Amino acid sequence: MTIDCKGEQLVLSKERAIYWEAQQMLIVSDLHIGKSAHFRKNGIQVPSTVGTTDLHRLSSLMTQFTPETLLVTGDMFHNNINSDATAFMEWRKKYPGLKVVLVKGNHDELKNEDYQALGITVHPKELLLFPFRFIHDKPSTTDEYYSVSGHIHPGIMLYGKARQQLKFPCFYFGSDCAVLPAFSVFTGLKIMTPGKGDSFYAITPQKVIKL
Repeated sequence: MTIDCKGEQLVLSKERAIYWEAQQMLIVSDLHIGKSAHFRKNGIQVPSTVGTTDLHRLSSLMTQFTPETLLVTGDMFHNNINSDATAFMEWRKKYPGLKVVLVKGNHDELKNEDYQALGITVHPKELLLFPFRFIHDKPSTTDEYYSVSGHIHPGIMLYGKARQQLKFPCFYFGSDCAVLPAFSVFTGLKIMTPGKGDSFYAITPQKVIKL
């Protein structure tokens, strides 16, 4: 689904990503690379396929959009280098011409040399590309920039005629800030309540639906 946001065309993908056509930029949030391996290390049996599934989805987006830049609005990695992060290193080698940019989130704790080795440009707080401010968590103040964030893993509840309740990840667009869904499938959802003027786009297995 393509929407207009502040005069820019943004493609909302059911793979939990945004493609900004004018910048040839693929935008995702909360990959949490290494989270499943971190859990396994601590005795919680999480399938190793979780991380590789996310990388396969990322590869399909690369094929679909052929972006020049991959922008991650925080929590790209889940703490330290582990086997899942090593798998990302191998994935990265497939796209040597891809510029990877990270706006750091609360889980991004790799050493500077680790990011450099992966060819990742790091912005500690935010990245300004008018008309957007890319940041991990919604800022407390507003200005001329429209913020695009992640962090809270937004979800929406849909109700059926027979009282069914279905939860889906979603894109949220408010008056001064948008929130991306978590890219990783290994995350929970924060159910959001629509407010006046808010727009929600539910991500179903088949497509993105405006509510």
